[in-house]
Amino acid sequence: MLNAYFQLPQSIRWGLLLLGGLANSLAFAPYNYSFIPFITLTLLLLELEGKTVKKAAFTGFIYGLGWFGAGISWVHVSIDKFGGLPLIASLALIAMLVAYLSIYPALVSALLTRFTPKSSYWIFVFAPLWLIFEWLRSVVLSGFPWLSLGYSQFESPVSAYAPVIGEIGITFIMCLTAVLLKQLVQRNNLKLTLTGLGAIILATVLLQFPQWTERQNTTKTIALVQGNIEQEMRYVPENDWPTFLKYLDLSRPHYSDVDLMIWPEAAIPMIEPSAIEDLYNLDKAVANNKTALISGILDYNLDNGAIYNTLIVMGLREEDDTKGQYHYPHNNRYNKHHLLPIGEFVPFEDFLRPLAPIFDLPMSSFTRGDVRQTNLRANGLNIVPAICYEIIFPGLLRQNITKESDFILTVSNDAWFGTSAGPLQHMQIAQMRALEFGLPLLRATNNGVTAITDEKGQIIKQLAQFEAGVLKAEVNLVDGQTPYLLYGNWPVWWLSLFGLGVVFWRQRRV
Repeated sequence: MLNAYFQLPQSIRWGLLLLGGLANSLAFAPYNYSFIPFITLTLLLLELEGKTVKKAAFTGFIYGLGWFGAGISWVHVSIDKFGGLPLIASLALIAMLVAYLSIYPALVSALLTRFTPKSSYWIFVFAPLWLIFEWLRSVVLSGFPWLSLGYSQFESPVSAYAPVIGEIGITFIMCLTAVLLKQLVQRNNLKLTLTGLGAIILATVLLQFPQWTERQNTTKTIALVQGNIEQEMRYVPENDWPTFLKYLDLSRPHYSDVDLMIWPEAAIPMIEPSAIEDLYNLDKAVANNKTALISGILDYNLDNGAIYNTLIVMGLREEDDTKGQYHYPHNNRYNKHHLLPIGEFVPFEDFLRPLAPIFDLPMSSFTRGDVRQTNLRANGLNIVPAICYEIIFPGLLRQNITKESDFILTVSNDAWFGTSAGPLQHMQIAQMRALEFGLPLLRATNNGVTAITDEKGQIIKQLAQFEAGVLKAEVNLVDGQTPYLLYGNWPVWWLSLFGLGVVFWRQRRV
C-alpha cells in the first residue's frame, strides 16, 4: 500500500497532503477528532523523506496552507464585516496571513532535511524543531500561536500530559509519536519503534491517575453576565447608556446570592474617567449586597494620553468589609499586556492607518500593561486575569499565578467572529489553561462562549451563544500546584536540547 502511494505523481501526493492539512481543522473544537493530526503529521514526514531542501520546504508549506487555510478561516468574518474592505481585498489579507503562518512548517521541513538527511535521526530532531518554530510563531509580530496542535488533544487521553508539560509538551509528544508511526509504517527499527510507542502509551495511561490539585470543601457562587450586545453598536455613543443599563438589569436580581459577579471585556462602554459617578453608585450597590463585581472597561489617562483595556473591581475587597473599594484610579485593576495587532495596536501605524478602515478601527491604540500584575482581589478571592487573546499565552498567566490564586478569569468579546468556529476554539484554549494550571476558570464574554470550568478544564455550566443571560454556578476552590505551574516549559526545552545534542554529536563522529 505504501509503495502504491509513492508511485502516485508528486502533484497528487501534494494534493493529498493539502487535504491532510485541511483535515487538521476537524481535530479542534467544535469537532474534536483528535486522532487526525497524528495521521497528517505522519503523512508529512513520509513525504519529506528523500526530498531536497527546496522541495521539503514546499511540502511543509503545502501542509501549512491546508492547516491554517481551514483552521483560521473564521478571521475573515471580522475583516469582511468590520474591516471596510472590498471582498477581494479581505480575501487577499486572509491569504497573506495563511501564507505567512505556513512559512513555519515550511522552515521546519527544510531544516529537518538539510541538517538530518538520515531519517533515522528524525526521532531526535523533528519534535525539537517543531517546537522552536512554534515558539517563534508565538513571538514574531507579537505572536499568533493559534491552532497549535496540542490543543486538539484536550478531549483525548493525551491531555493528561498538560498539567505536567503543558500544551507545548503535548505537541512534543504528538511530533515524537508521528516519527514513530512513520517508522512503523515503513517497518524500520521495529523493536525500537514499538518500544517507543509502548512507552508513550504507558505514560499516557499512568498520567490519568495523579490529582495534581485537590478540591476543597469550600465553594463559591459565581455569576457571569452575557449582554449579547451587537458589535456594530459597541462604539456608538448613543448606545453607551442602554448597554450599561442592560448589564445592570441582568445583574441586579443576583447581587444578594452570589460571591462574585463578572461582566465581560469592555462591558462598561464608557471611558472610565467619564463614568466615575456611575461606577461609585455601582460599587455601593454591590457592596451593600455583600458581594463584588469585576468588569471590563477602557481607561483613558488624561495626564499622558495612555489608554488601557482594563478590568476593575467594585464592591467588597475582603469578605468582612463593610463598604465598597472603588475609587479612581485604585490599584485593584488589571491592564491588558498582550495586545492584539490591528485590533488594539497598529504596527507601522503612520503607514498603515491611511490605507484602509481595517487599520483605523475605533480603540486601536492601546497602551500595554505590565507583564506581572497583582491578582485582582474581590470579596476575599484572588483572581488571575487574562483579557481575550492573552489566554493563548500560558507563559503570561504562569508569571501571575501564585499559591494564593483561586481562579483564572478570562473575559472576551468574540462578537467579531459571528457564528464561526473561532469562539469555540477560543474556549478550548481557555480550557487547556485550566488543565495546565489546575485552577477553575471563569470565562465571561459578550455573546459566547460564556462558561465556568473546573480545575481540569471540564465545563461545569455554559450559556448558549448569542443570547443575553446570567450564568450562575457553585465552584469548588482547590489546593496544590501542578508541575507545569512550577516548571513551565523548561522540561520540554531541556529534552529538546538533549535530542538536538545527540544528533550533533553523532554527526560530528561520522
